[in-house]
Amino acid sequence: MRLERVEGADPRELLRALRGAVLGAGPAIALGQAGELPREVPAGTAVVLTTSGSTGVPKSVALSRSALTSSALATAARIGEGHWLLPLSGGYIAGVQVMVRALVAGRDPAILAGRFTAEAFVHAASGMRSFEGGAPVPTYTSLVPAQLQTLVEAAEHDPRTARALASFETILVGGQRLPDALRERALALGARVVRTYGSTETSGGCVYDGVPLDGVRVAVVEGELRISGPTLADGYLGDEARTTAAFVVDDGARWYRTGDAGSVDAGIVRVTGRIDNVIVSGGVNVSLDRVEHAVREVPGLEGAVVVGGPHPRWGETPVIVVEGEGGSLAAARDAAEAAAGKPARPDRIHRVAALPRLSSGKPDRRAIAALVAAAADARRG
Repeated sequence: MRLERVEGADPRELLRALRGAVLGAGPAIALGQAGELPREVPAGTAVVLTTSGSTGVPKSVALSRSALTSSALATAARIGEGHWLLPLSGGYIAGVQVMVRALVAGRDPAILAGRFTAEAFVHAASGMRSFEGGAPVPTYTSLVPAQLQTLVEAAEHDPRTARALASFETILVGGQRLPDALRERALALGARVVRTYGSTETSGGCVYDGVPLDGVRVAVVEGELRISGPTLADGYLGDEARTTAAFVVDDGARWYRTGDAGSVDAGIVRVTGRIDNVIVSGGVNVSLDRVEHAVREVPGLEGAVVVGGPHPRWGETPVIVVEGEGGSLAAARDAAEAAAGKPARPDRIHRVAALPRLSSGKPDRRAIAALVAAAADARRG
């Protein structure tokens, strides 16, 4: 099957391309940060979405029509069908899936174009009122936590925003951990929020409020969450070694190794963090190793350690922990941005008299992260 790149950020152009790739005869489309890709892909491929991945190394995830539509149908079975609002970029799986759900339901999504603001959200939501058979059509949308926070902060003072939030049958929230306090504030405003968990490799969110979608199974192997089911990607285009490492076969079933630590108790999935040294900040994977390498080039921060710390808006952000008073936060932020992009900029410097260390002399990263978390708790208290 032919593969065509979709350039630009016009969601309407992407919607037209997705219609052919998912519901028609193709061609397949390439999205994201794709570099050199083949002109032909295996039959059945609908989307090749290139992401930076947990290490910052680009990976091109091949998603079939079957996987994308299976995810859309399972979502409809769980939360219902209706009219979707797209407030997300089409260059990420969450935005792609809003469009796929809309296409499968036979109703084009409403589109929030331009910068995301509470006012823009209210305007888009107000234009979604429609009826079938005399009954209002339910509305749905998908947000990242930072967008939900923008709306909640506005809604607590603006009745129009509060009404818009409460008008949606379900608001899916994923891309990073949703803070409990923000969820509670949203619920208090009448928003029907559902936390989602998944990745590009699982065609987006496949666990809703801890419960896997129909057909999806989640297991824990040596502390790592693994996911099986019809929503899995075919693998990484042109990277057989990485595909083999990430997608494994066990007892006749194909499983995706998420790299996340967690548990499954009484059918409820809980995610406790990344196994590797990566955080998700504002929905973007940030390698703390890359940030630390850049930060250590800044005078006065040569011995710094970078860990993830809680942040009320972005979920987590890099935090520099260093002995003594040397080093400039501004210089460190510039260095991290140059190395790994804006989401990699450290939020603050946490200064200590002595870094906790292991018996080997290496920094005790778990103990250092605990110090940062305790300091954040103290500030909130």
